[in-house]
Amino acid sequence: MSTEISAVVAWEALDSRGRPTVGCDIALAGGAAASVTVPAGASTGRHEARELRDGGVRYGGLGVRRAVRHVNEDIAPAVRGHDAAATAALDATLRELDGTPELSSLGANAVLAVSLAAALAAARQAGVPLFRHLAGDSEPVLPLPMVNVFSGGAHAGGAVDVQDVLFVPVGAGSFAEAMEWAAAVRAAAARRLERAGHTAALVADEGGLAAPLGSNRAAVELVAAAIADAGLEPGGDGAIAVDVAATQLLHDGRYALRAEGRELEAGELVAEVAAWCRDLPVVSVEDPVGEDDAAGWDAARRELAGIQVLGDDLFATNAGRLEDGIDRGWANAILVKVNQNGTLSGTMDVLRRARAAGYATVVSARSGETEDAWLADLAVGLAAGQIKVGSTMRSERTAKWNRLLRIEAVLAPELRFAGRAALAPLAGVRGGA
Repeated sequence: MSTEISAVVAWEALDSRGRPTVGCDIALAGGAAASVTVPAGASTGRHEARELRDGGVRYGGLGVRRAVRHVNEDIAPAVRGHDAAATAALDATLRELDGTPELSSLGANAVLAVSLAAALAAARQAGVPLFRHLAGDSEPVLPLPMVNVFSGGAHAGGAVDVQDVLFVPVGAGSFAEAMEWAAAVRAAAARRLERAGHTAALVADEGGLAAPLGSNRAAVELVAAAIADAGLEPGGDGAIAVDVAATQLLHDGRYALRAEGRELEAGELVAEVAAWCRDLPVVSVEDPVGEDDAAGWDAARRELAGIQVLGDDLFATNAGRLEDGIDRGWANAILVKVNQNGTLSGTMDVLRRARAAGYATVVSARSGETEDAWLADLAVGLAAGQIKVGSTMRSERTAKWNRLLRIEAVLAPELRFAGRAALAPLAGVRGGA
């Protein structure tokens, strides 16, 4: 069979923050080959699949030589001869070989590298783009982008407490127009920062701007003003998404807004976020409370009705966590990150289950990214509807944006652009319209 795996080789690569990650080459009997380097997160939830790191002094303990060794010595002989096109069967073999729910034995970074590289090699053997291979008989769709404009939290040394404030081009008619608008909004925000005496030359992990603005609301107001400065109608053309990443703020049962010198109860934090949504063109809020704060998620369900509420740490791209959230009525959208799950097929299963339950789906990059562009194909092929990659600069971010621009312009100009309709049902811009 031409898609049988004939060779697997892994090595220690570097991600966009200069930290080690796992790279993997796979060759097939039919002659096709593929190379993948896997991403890693900065703000990671405790329910994610487990990366394997070396400890010790190399790279501050973040080396991945053990994970690489597991690929070369344990995984490679076990998957040689397997059909790379049979993603679910291959991933089942990988999970069985690891033997732990969180992939902590071989390392989720080791397992994911093989899972992704095999799928990419199978697509190349078939002579089709990865998005076509993943779509099968379904219709691929170009996603609505969320584009990072301003960063705080773990992505920017705590300049503000919320992790990211993003631009969502809800009125754009194409992916190309969406990115043109995003670049204009980021540039407008940079000019505003410079006029206020801040620097716009340095960027955060995902390419966003960062500055000590004094309050979290000020960061949201900055992006709202930048939308208008760019000649767009706030709410009609451009909206805002806020990633609170509240798990990172939770200390001893309270949420510490250290940039503001305040601590809040869950209900107070949700009420504050709800006020931003009322007063400003906020269309999406991610992780408004901590990953295990049940009472906080109940409050978010009540107070953020009509807003897309994204679960990231809440769900961790984990099927069991998603089912629990569906049962409890928590969130109405899920952030999908392949390295949270650990396998491609497991990620696809979670995304499809979320869509079947009426949840919106947002395929997402990580803060520690690579130059790979397969994430763009994943969003298109699975018709996720939305994608979150980072800002309009840093090459590990633009690699994904450029892949999407090429898909729209060259590879599949007939594809539909998801646009505003990709947002969670009933989500709409309430402020600033």
